[in-house]
Amino acid sequence: MGGPDWMEGAPRPISKILVANRGEIACRIFRSCAELGLGSVAVYSEADRGSLHQQTADESVFLPGDTLAETYLNVEAILAAAEETGADAVHPGYGFLSERSSFANAVKAADLIWIGPSAYAIDEMGDKISARRAMVTAGVPVIPGEELPLDNPDEMVEELVRAATRVGYPLLLKASAGGGGKGMRVVREPRNLQREYAAASREAVTSFGDGTVYVERLLEKSRHIEVQVLSDTLGNTVHLFERECSIQRRHQKVVEESPSPVLGELARQRMGEAAVNAAKAVDYEGAGTVEFLLAEDGGFHFLEMNTRLQVEHPITECISGVDLVVEQIRVAAGLPLPFTQSDLSIRGHAIEVRIYAEDPANSFLPAIGPLAMFRPPTGPGIRLDTGVREGDEARIDFDPMLAKLIVHAPEREAAIRRMKRACEDFVLLGVTTNLGFLCDIMAHPAYHAGETTTDFIEVNWPEGWEAKSSDTIPFVAAAAEHYGLSRKAMTVEAEEGRGSPYNPFLSLRRSFP
Repeated sequence: MGGPDWMEGAPRPISKILVANRGEIACRIFRSCAELGLGSVAVYSEADRGSLHQQTADESVFLPGDTLAETYLNVEAILAAAEETGADAVHPGYGFLSERSSFANAVKAADLIWIGPSAYAIDEMGDKISARRAMVTAGVPVIPGEELPLDNPDEMVEELVRAATRVGYPLLLKASAGGGGKGMRVVREPRNLQREYAAASREAVTSFGDGTVYVERLLEKSRHIEVQVLSDTLGNTVHLFERECSIQRRHQKVVEESPSPVLGELARQRMGEAAVNAAKAVDYEGAGTVEFLLAEDGGFHFLEMNTRLQVEHPITECISGVDLVVEQIRVAAGLPLPFTQSDLSIRGHAIEVRIYAEDPANSFLPAIGPLAMFRPPTGPGIRLDTGVREGDEARIDFDPMLAKLIVHAPEREAAIRRMKRACEDFVLLGVTTNLGFLCDIMAHPAYHAGETTTDFIEVNWPEGWEAKSSDTIPFVAAAAEHYGLSRKAMTVEAEEGRGSPYNPFLSLRRSFP
C-alpha cells in the first residue's frame, strides 16, 4: 500500500494512521495526518460518542464497554479497529497505552507500524531504577539516591533507614514505575520515614502494580527543565532545546515555557548534549523528552525520560518551527531526520497553560458541568489545542484538562503579556476552571522575574488561591450579552460577590431561571 508523494522511497510507507487515544491529543495528531495527506482513524467509547476527536478523523470505530480496560486500554479491540479500517500504523498519543511495551509489541506483531520508540527503550526508561542505571553508564548526571534491595524483605526497614541516612534529609521516596506524582512522598524527618515509605509503596501498587520504591535526595528550590529529543532509525539524534515546567500543583504541570528564562547558552548546550546521550543510551527512535532538575547551584540532574509525545510539545514546535508529530511519522516510516543539530535554532518565546475543569480556590478539586460557552481567544501568535467545544460536558471519566492555550512572541515579556490577555479573553462558562488562577500567575511579579521553582504555587499562595469577585465581570458581561440578559444586573451581582468566581453561568442560572 503506497503513501503520499513525500513518503516515496520510505522503507515502511504509511497511508492511514489509527490514533489509540482520545481528546485533544487525538485531534492534534489528526491535524498532522491531514496535512501529510494520510488517512486517519479514531476510536471512541460511549462517553465520547459524538466527541470532537471522533468527528475530526476520516473514520471512527466504536469501542464497546463501560470502563477504560474495556475501551481505550483494550489492546485487542484497538487492533481489531485497525484491521477493520485498513490502518497500517498506530499512534498511541500520550497516557493510556503510550508507554506500555506490551502494546508496542502487539502492534508490531499485528504487522502494523508502531509510531514510537522500541519496547526495549520503553521498558528501560519506564522503570526509574533501570533508567537511573542506564544514565550513570552513559555519563548523564543523576540525583544522589539509593536503591532498596528486594531480595530480603525482612531487612527492608533496616535497609531503608541506612539508605535514608546516607542520602540525607530532606529526601524523596519515589515509585520505580511511577509517574504523575503517584507513589511519591517527601520525608523531612526520620520519624516519618517508615510511614511515608508504606504509603508510597501502597500507592505504587494501586497505580502501577509495582510497589518498588527508592530513595532520592530532595532538591528544594529546584527547577523542572526538560529537553525534547528526536531520533531516527539511522542513528541520528538531535535536541530541540528545553522547556521550563516548574509551575506545578501536586506534581502536575500547570504552566510551561520555552526557552527557560534562566538557562544560558553554555548550560543549554550541556543539558542538550546530556539529553542526546540519554536517548542514544537506549537506541531511542522518534520523539521523547529527557527531564532534569536544575539545582540552586546550577547543577542539573537526570529525573526521567518520557518515551512519548509530551502534553507541552506545542511550545517546542513554536520556538523550533518543527512539527513533532510529522517527524514521529517520518521516523516510523524509516525516513531520516530532515535536519541536523546545526540547522536548529530558538525562534522567540512560547508559553503554554493547561486549562483544567477544576476549582483552584478549593484545593484544585476537579469540577464537572456543561461548557455552556466556550469562546477561545484569537489573534496573532495564539494557538489552542483542545478536544472539546461549546455544548460538550466536563466529566469525571477522564483527565480534567479541557484545553491547552499556547502563545508565541518575539521575546518573553511579550509572550507573558499575550498570554495574560488571552486568558482574560477566554470566555468559558458552565463549569469552574482555573482561568482566573492562570491570569494571576501571568500577572505575578515572581513569574515576570523568572522565579519559577517547583514550589512556586506554595510560596506565592501559601494560604491557597482565592478568586476576586471582580474577576468574573468580563465573563458575566459576555454571558449577559450572549443570552440577551441585563448586563448591568449581572455585573452588579458579580461586583457584590454573589456569583461563583470563574463560573458566572451558575450565577446566571440562579438569577435568570
